[in-house]
Amino acid sequence: MDEQLKQIGERLKGLRDALDLTAQEVADACGLNVEKYEKVEQGEEDITISKLMKIAHKYGVSAEELMFAEAPRMKSYFVVRKGQGMSVERTKAYKYQSLVSGYVNHKADVFIVTVEPKPEAHTVYKNNHAGQEFNLVLEGAMDIYLDGKTIRLNEGDSIYFDSSKPHGMLAVGDKAVRFLAATIG
Repeated sequence: MDEQLKQIGERLKGLRDALDLTAQEVADACGLNVEKYEKVEQGEEDITISKLMKIAHKYGVSAEELMFAEAPRMKSYFVVRKGQGMSVERTKAYKYQSLVSGYVNHKADVFIVTVEPKPEAHTVYKNNHAGQEFNLVLEGAMDIYLDGKTIRLNEGDSIYFDSSKPHGMLAVGDKAVRFLAATIG
């Protein structure tokens, strides 16, 4: 994971340099303080997918280019075979597998997310981003914390919500939860 963080940081710095932006400008664009953003560029801190998406949308690149260093190429369709989507382990507990990374100008970001349980976790990290989000639990169970409410989702359950509202989640039980996550807008 440390190597992935370092690579993402290098790509962010490369984008910033190419666009002749200051660290403060990019930090402001994604809602981070400049010190944290600089640590992200150095590969010392993680950055959420939603913040990467904010940067990507603001500066006209794909989130996949920032996460995977691959530019989308397909224009008419894009197939991902089982277990083959580009994946990145964002933290020790979160793994994202992109299902749209090769399609040019996709309107939604779609991932299979795997989250390991953290029985000792008492704090849920919440984020928010423009648009709407859809989650469908494929395996396991999770609690979604959405705008002050806790909603339990079991295998086969789904939720669609305004993702500008603060939201976060935790795996429930002793096994990982796998869910389909799609963000639009």
